[in-house]
Amino acid sequence: MNKVPEKKIRVLVADDSAFMCKVLKEIINSDAQLEVAGTARDGREAVALAESLRPDVITMDINMPHLDGLQATELIMSQHPRPVVIVSSESREGAASTLKALELGAIDFVPKPTNGIDLDMRNIREELTRKLKMAAKVRVVRTATTSKLAASHPPLPSAPTSHGDRSAQHNAVNGTKFPIVVIAASTGGPAAVMRVVAGLPKDLQAAVLLVLHMPAAFTSQFTIQLAEVSRLPVKEAESHEAPQPGVIYLCPGANHLRISSTGKIALDGGPRIEGYRPCADVALESAAAFARPLTVAVVLTGMGNDASKGVQAVKAAGGHVIVQDEATSVIFGMPAEAIKTGSVDEILPLDQISAAIEKRVAKITRLAPIGAR
Repeated sequence: MNKVPEKKIRVLVADDSAFMCKVLKEIINSDAQLEVAGTARDGREAVALAESLRPDVITMDINMPHLDGLQATELIMSQHPRPVVIVSSESREGAASTLKALELGAIDFVPKPTNGIDLDMRNIREELTRKLKMAAKVRVVRTATTSKLAASHPPLPSAPTSHGDRSAQHNAVNGTKFPIVVIAASTGGPAAVMRVVAGLPKDLQAAVLLVLHMPAAFTSQFTIQLAEVSRLPVKEAESHEAPQPGVIYLCPGANHLRISSTGKIALDGGPRIEGYRPCADVALESAAAFARPLTVAVVLTGMGNDASKGVQAVKAAGGHVIVQDEATSVIFGMPAEAIKTGSVDEILPLDQISAAIEKRVAKITRLAPIGAR
């Protein structure tokens, strides 16, 4: 009996360079599991072909005429969602445009070589084909646009630095406690974190720690973009600073983040732990050891099992665990693994998580007012 050929993953290539389209087509078609379904020379054509061809995944350049890659991604993800992988020279050095695309719902990115020559482009073959195959399996979710989020929450002043509020630091170091919220995410995380942060109230009486699997070059820019939608001040975490309630701290890329026994942030650029750096388990376990029942763990979309050990530590310490549901997750890996541990208190759609955090923090502060040991 003849074996039925495996269905290939159909890829739409969007790039205004005829040369780059040719190279990308050769790379994609040379893989037995992939095939090019069509090519678009600008963002407008990409949007139209995404609807008519219904590809399994799209490669998207950023700089294109008529509509650029960001505008095209926003339209595709809001009208006819398809997994998008950004393939652009702007994906290098933590470019704001790449982060913006991830916030708009793009799954991943592959940087073009700086000189763009044929040989160098083929050197990214393995990374490109691997990420296309992964993206094709992703559950696509209609995403809120960054522009709408930013319009609803005007920018706030920068967060205080670790040298700014000495009285708050003094309190934390001397053992007074307040709720600590640790939010962990990976694939699909930038867009999900934007939604959660935008929904947090300006009077939240908790320190919020964000741990995302994100390259080091991107976290500084992501901090700026989070601040544009947040009612709370946002900053990159610094070693030796004491977290303060009402401030959001983003773990810098290529560092693990811990809360020390004295309540200060410790950053560690050591080896990956269980394949991750930053590792959410590290942040969650240390937060639970310090804040105990005042800890709130939040696990959002992401691939892998990071945070599964951490949520068990939080639960064992009397803390509260919230995870994103499958229907709104781009990748249900991390939330699913957390659920399997039996340590999860709430499984919620993405748009309900901010309110759940606010509710839990309010309950904690009623039971143990800020400053209580």
